Amino acid sequence: MEKTRVLIVDDSALVRQLLTEILNQHPQIEVVGTAADPYAAAEKIRATRPDVITLDVEMPRMDGLEFLQRLMAAHPCPVVMVSSWTKENSKTALKALELGAVDVVAKPQVGVSAGLRDLSMQIIDKVLAASRVDVGRLRPVLTVDKPKEHRTQSLEPSEKVIVIGASTGGTRAITRIVAHLQPSTPGILVVQHMPEYFTKSFADSLDRVTTLKVKEAINGDRLMRGQVLIAPGNYHTALRVDPNGYYVAVTQGPLINRHRPSVGHAFASAAKYAGRNGIGIILTGMGDDGARELKLMRDQGSVTIAQDEASSVVFGMPRRAIELGSAQLVMSLDEIAEYLQQVGTT
Repeated sequence: MEKTRVLIVDDSALVRQLLTEILNQHPQIEVVGTAADPYAAAEKIRATRPDVITLDVEMPRMDGLEFLQRLMAAHPCPVVMVSSWTKENSKTALKALELGAVDVVAKPQVGVSAGLRDLSMQIIDKVLAASRVDVGRLRPVLTVDKPKEHRTQSLEPSEKVIVIGASTGGTRAITRIVAHLQPSTPGILVVQHMPEYFTKSFADSLDRVTTLKVKEAINGDRLMRGQVLIAPGNYHTALRVDPNGYYVAVTQGPLINRHRPSVGHAFASAAKYAGRNGIGIILTGMGDDGARELKLMRDQGSVTIAQDEASSVVFGMPRRAIELGSAQLVMSLDEIAEYLQQVGTT
């Protein structure tokens, strides 16, 4: 089996060294070069023809976004952004995802050496997932800011509730679905594999392109009709219900299915508390987080949907859900959006 060839672009010599050590320890990955800035990276790309590039957000001589745009125009290649955990960097990294980057690794601001080593498995997973991506599917997301013309209304316990889970490629998929929905849509809980701070930026970005109200979830938030709650990075988010309706429980806890937030954790809670009123949707992503728990939802009478292969950036999570019999329906992103539009009118 041929190894995934990786080029590391980062202005920190320490980070370049650490990422090289982390990635080279995997038998299916080979680091073919490193570069301290985009100009040096351009030369290395021509010389090594990497399969995947890791790219720092803040770099000298040319920022990561400008380099990414030039790269996608001249030499399209899967890119994993490496960004420190700051509010401003999270916005920049999210913009990079919109421009065609595949995924994001959150680089700790302090304790970089120990922090990156703690993230070794996550970094390896993201690079391997990126290597499977057809960059032709990562055209820039074109969005238009939409005005808010409604007030959210708390969901009754007997109403429908939607839970969506995604990983690699998920921000684009979720945006495409949610941008088409109307304020009558039942409340949506989204679990997207994404680092802390980045989920807040994603929620803010998504809120601008839909008539629904989108926010990062806080423990105890009520799930409202016409609202989307985004599970915060580094926290699990689960569905709960009481006589006043649905709400979310946001907790830290251990990793589940190697993730926090975990799609499976949210699906399992929906199976328990929503039952036949639940709609579970598993989208693009590597691995199998949520695939088994989606079957719990189906067994309790929920409608369960997996994204189809043609529209998936990485057909890992949906494929596994289909193999396990967890998904009743297999749909494209546009078909999922159309189905949810119909749910919102009934």
